[in-house]
Amino acid sequence: MSEADTAADNAAGTAAAGVRLEHPEPGIALLRLARPQNLNALGDDTVAAIARLLDGIGADPAVRALILTGEGKGFCAGFDLGLAADAPGSAERGETAAWMRRQEAFAALVTRLRALPQPVIAAVNGPANGAGLGLALAAEIRIAGRAAKFNAAFVRVGMSSCDIGVSWLLPRCVGLSRAFDIMLTGRMVDAAEAERIGLVSETVDDAALLPRALDIARAIAANSAFGVWMTKRGTWANAETGSLQAAIELENRTQILARTTGELAHAAEQLLARRKRAAQGNT
Repeated sequence: MSEADTAADNAAGTAAAGVRLEHPEPGIALLRLARPQNLNALGDDTVAAIARLLDGIGADPAVRALILTGEGKGFCAGFDLGLAADAPGSAERGETAAWMRRQEAFAALVTRLRALPQPVIAAVNGPANGAGLGLALAAEIRIAGRAAKFNAAFVRVGMSSCDIGVSWLLPRCVGLSRAFDIMLTGRMVDAAEAERIGLVSETVDDAALLPRALDIARAIAANSAFGVWMTKRGTWANAETGSLQAAIELENRTQILARTTGELAHAAEQLLARRKRAAQGNT
């Protein structure tokens, strides 16, 4: 089988699982959850397909930024409750063990998104519930359409809202008191409130959501790939650092490492050349 045939088979498989990878512009990938009939709820096949695609994106140096969004009227309704009575894997290994493997697979999507060298922009186009909230929180930048709404859904169906990183990520976005409010009540947070409390960086009209996400992705892609990667990695690392001095120590070493790429020297040469041309034009 040729590489083209293999790629076609992989694309067909991920589409059947409810996820689609697009490349709307050079340097920009768009990962679209594509189960609109159930607001892009996540099943086991969908989670596995997303994981494979994220691994491929992370290994592709041509991709400089990733947009994550949903098809239709929803971003992601979280875990597909239709699977609640279905334990994955073989029965002989035990129901609890099977559910733990499922839980770990879902949660690993968050750490995969964080580990990507490319920044992730979540373009939240509708409900982001439960695991959908977790996926949105895993993105470095979140923007919302007017129809977006968020909630920690599992507390309303007998489970904990502490799921796929939400208990770590949400307080860092909105503060501990607001996070407790959202996680303990399971209430919906609409787009306007999400922007007000810092859950998203901005809210736009629904029709403008993807164009705005592309604008942000272009701005990221215009910068140094290594510098962007180190900015993402360093900021996440320092979110867990215990002191200002430790954060500065990491920053100092990152800047010296970035200098070895030669891109700073190139930028300085370009700046000096522009200044020289401007000076010559004024004489």
